[in-house]
Amino acid sequence: MASSTPRTPASRTPAARPPRTPASPTPRTPNGTPTSLTQRSRTKGGIGESTLRPDGTLKVTGEFAYSSDMWHEDMLWGHTLRSTVAHAGIRSIDISEALAVPGVYAVLTHDDLPTAVKHYGLEIQDTPVLAHGKVRHHGEPVALVAADHPETARRAAAKIRIEYAELPVVTDELSATAPGAPLVHEGRDDHHVGHVPHPNIVHRQPIVRGDTDAAAARADVIVTGDYVFGMQDQAFLGPESGLAVPAEDGGVDLYVATQWLHSDLRQMAPVLGLPENKVRMTLSGVGGAFGGREDLSMQIHACLLALRTGKPVKMVYNRFESFFGHVHRHPAKLHYEHGATRDGKLTHMRCRIVLDGGAYASASPAVVGNAASLSVGPYVVEDVDIEAIALYTNNPPCGAMRGFGAVQACFAYEAQMDKLAAELGLDPVEFRQLNAMEQGTLLPTGQRVDSPAPVAELLRRVKARPLPPERQWLTAGEAADVRALPGGLSNTTHGEGVVRGVGYAVGIKNVGFSEGFDDYSTARVRLEVIAGEPVAVVHTAMAEVGQGGVTVHAQIARSELGVTQVTIQPADTRVGSAGSTSASRQTYVTGGAVKNACEHVRERVLELGRRKFGTYHPAWATAELLLESGKVVTDGGEVLANLADVLEDEVVDLELEWRHRPTEAFDLRTGQGNGHVQYSFAAHRAVVEVDTELGLVKVIELAVAQDVGKALNPLSVVGQIQGGSLQGLGVAVMEEILVDPVTAKVRNPSFTDYLIPTLLDTPAIPVDMLELADEHAPYGLRGVGEAPTLSSTPAILAAIRNATGLELNRTPVRPEHLTGM
Repeated sequence: MASSTPRTPASRTPAARPPRTPASPTPRTPNGTPTSLTQRSRTKGGIGESTLRPDGTLKVTGEFAYSSDMWHEDMLWGHTLRSTVAHAGIRSIDISEALAVPGVYAVLTHDDLPTAVKHYGLEIQDTPVLAHGKVRHHGEPVALVAADHPETARRAAAKIRIEYAELPVVTDELSATAPGAPLVHEGRDDHHVGHVPHPNIVHRQPIVRGDTDAAAARADVIVTGDYVFGMQDQAFLGPESGLAVPAEDGGVDLYVATQWLHSDLRQMAPVLGLPENKVRMTLSGVGGAFGGREDLSMQIHACLLALRTGKPVKMVYNRFESFFGHVHRHPAKLHYEHGATRDGKLTHMRCRIVLDGGAYASASPAVVGNAASLSVGPYVVEDVDIEAIALYTNNPPCGAMRGFGAVQACFAYEAQMDKLAAELGLDPVEFRQLNAMEQGTLLPTGQRVDSPAPVAELLRRVKARPLPPERQWLTAGEAADVRALPGGLSNTTHGEGVVRGVGYAVGIKNVGFSEGFDDYSTARVRLEVIAGEPVAVVHTAMAEVGQGGVTVHAQIARSELGVTQVTIQPADTRVGSAGSTSASRQTYVTGGAVKNACEHVRERVLELGRRKFGTYHPAWATAELLLESGKVVTDGGEVLANLADVLEDEVVDLELEWRHRPTEAFDLRTGQGNGHVQYSFAAHRAVVEVDTELGLVKVIELAVAQDVGKALNPLSVVGQIQGGSLQGLGVAVMEEILVDPVTAKVRNPSFTDYLIPTLLDTPAIPVDMLELADEHAPYGLRGVGEAPTLSSTPAILAAIRNATGLELNRTPVRPEHLTGM
């Protein structure tokens, strides 16, 4: 059962702000500070409609204020000095030359931190605020500078002299677990260390069910495969940035682009030596996230500089620094074994997944849990033996990214499905359908799927879609558009050596936080009459990172409260936590919190109406009453009163917490447990054309079918599905952070060398949405943002294999993999 906890009673006057986190006493407000978004709809504009985003026009016209646009008239600029080596002892740091630079106000190192708390982390507090004693990865923060101009800060940072004593680097499983291997973290005392076989393993999760030896003996065909998944960057366009403003009460106000305000607050306050109510956080404009803003970047650094100098401090990473300023997707090595009977039924699965977590833990333990529990894919396999681990290495730290462990597994198990189908002489789609899970399936963790799981239907839909015309350039003559060919505008081919391939894939992704995490959200909803019209005000701490949550919250308020005007207040820490904008959870959890708060506000309003007008009509006492179009109506449509007449000068103001059904941790030996609250499914068909002579790939079409439960905003849902599909395309054929295997240094920290898909790389992405309601979720919805990122990558790889006949067991596919050079 979902639960709610009332926090603020209804009042006859507007409710005061919760005293938990008082407003900043700072008298001046920075330019670019977020403002309330008021949404008025000429129609109802409720759930199920494609209501336009209130911030959409501002963003496409360049008028939207992002975090990097924040400005304070007397602010300083902060800059971070980062390590130039991946693993080394710090012998000395000399800041004297930097302090002597005119315009420099402060230079800070580890020794200047104000408290004994000098580390932070999402789960394991192993990340130093500033390096002390040693650095563990290339680009680790070592010192901070505040100056009156950003170039002054950079020049001063370049004058800091650091003497390093380089140490051997740990870069893979072999070097991490070899006898006598250097320990990335000496003296670990976190709660995972007791069940891992080596201190350089962050976390290990096995899942064992049935008897794989006996099942393998029954198999007519067994296929194995080794797969490599490259390190992907979130590549959000808005760099890490924020503005810290010191306050008169000794606290600090931070305006920042993040994914989780209250998690940042929990990690920051102990380091700053301040109570949480003196660290006031407001979400500023976020230019994308995809998991890369779930960890801290410049938050503590900006606040430290602001508190030391007594002046506002702005920090904005450039693109080079951004590659070092956030975590990335875990690269992975995966070994899989599947067996099947001659008639196409899966007998067993064995797999081992090794994720490289880099120098610090970040979200690695949870990523391991996801990778292990979802490693079998959306298939019925009764006998499994699964192991997933994450390593500590001296490579860049890795953590949350869209798909969160399920992406790497999906790439491998879908390649296995194609191998098995080929070995059995079966159609790859029909083979998948034969083994597809459905509602009621028992997963390898022992959890039963208790909502629709239309895996076979999704596959049927993408396969049934007409294929795009072949070799269109042959009939176009001089009007042929080279952008439709591999190589595009580089004009490398006119069709010579180009072959077509078609591939399919389907994936399973969990929704929400898992493994017993208390996954809740908070919403504050106020209903009052302004200028004779009822107005709803919605306040949450949800980070709007581009997913459209502000639009959905207004739609929920309109549907539940029957108003046309809804104001969405800026997200900040004056209201309770909304959790992270990740795990495809915000529409489910914070949307559920807004719905719940609106329902309670509505009931308070109806109580008012019954007291005022109950004697005038028996329906006030006997009928089911609704709020629609600014009126109180019966379920039969009879109008009982205007909402404005019911409220008059009353203000109903409630802040409530809401939780989904509880989950539980996976057993550390067997992996059994009801670890996830919901699952989402998507299937793709990729159509590619490959220039086999030059090794160039053009994705022509990337069709997708996905069950969304209930599309609260269909236009937004389609955008999420298309965006996730495109991110999967990127890691299939172009995106990879390259790390030198000898020095552990990043080779390509720029958009010049790290390539992401542009509009010219984007194929047609037709979307087929199913709406099979999950009865356990608000409105029956299902989280949609991550599932399409899973299956798009293996579908594209399958299509390239189909075109070339090559095995292709790694991502991304590069020209040399296709030409053999």
